[in-house]
Amino acid sequence: MNAPMPPAEQAALARVTVVVVTYNSEHCLPALAAGLAGVPHIIVVDNASGDASAAAVRRLLPAARLVEMPQNRGYGVANNAALAQVRTEFALLLNPDCLVTAAQIAALVQQADGWPDATLLVPQLTDANGGLQVNYSWPRDAWAPRSGAADGLLNVGYACAAVMLVRMARMAPLGFFDPLFFLYYEDEDLCLRVFQARGQILVLPGVRITHLSRGSVRGASPWRAEYWRGYHHAQSKILFVWKHDGEVACRRRLRRELRRSVLNVAGRALLLSPRHLARAWGRLQGLRALDPPTLARQRRVGAGPT
Repeated sequence: MNAPMPPAEQAALARVTVVVVTYNSEHCLPALAAGLAGVPHIIVVDNASGDASAAAVRRLLPAARLVEMPQNRGYGVANNAALAQVRTEFALLLNPDCLVTAAQIAALVQQADGWPDATLLVPQLTDANGGLQVNYSWPRDAWAPRSGAADGLLNVGYACAAVMLVRMARMAPLGFFDPLFFLYYEDEDLCLRVFQARGQILVLPGVRITHLSRGSVRGASPWRAEYWRGYHHAQSKILFVWKHDGEVACRRRLRRELRRSVLNVAGRALLLSPRHLARAWGRLQGLRALDPPTLARQRRVGAGPT
């Protein structure tokens, strides 16, 4: 039987809504549900999964509010659908492949109270073996990212949204995720807008949460999943340049990335690695199909609040 939760932790948890986006993530939900026991406010958005993710949410997280998207319009759009329903002071964006406890969530909220000007706050992420994942950096167009991990509170320009505490009153005026980014770079864009508005993005290394990176999606065809990873990552990388640096810089970067992708496909074919070849082929096809203005019109129209 679980020990009673301290009143201070209960009070902290009452102030935060956990937001989880699932896509073929059924395998992650038993561990996630166990970690979220005692959390009163949870919204799960299922992004038109092909597995039984939605059914698993109903069974394992019966108190959670489940939003079932009619089609997969991307990670940012799904998060926005949940954030539009948040009525608490904070939202905690949480990937389903993270191993978290209610006590850790409460600790993030409690530490956030010491920094009322902070817009976004993140813990120190670790891998399954306890190794540190550097889930933060300066904005990449301003300074080159550096390795190493924080040994104290750190104010940064970018933080990964795998686990991210959002102070709603400060984030809402800036908008949430841009639907332009289907997958990848949506958190980098979000953080850059906070940074440009002189908002604080803080790393709280005293809270450590395990992130099983790339473990949230499981499908019948792993090669197909790798193809789409490469496809969307390549497109989002160029779309980020298009949005923040303009058309000329975008076209220049696109030409350079196309050349690299052709060489990468050739190299992966020689190495006889089907998984890496699928991802490299996806990158090339994503770049070949990319038309930023058309994608912007398609993805932003009717995408809901940002």
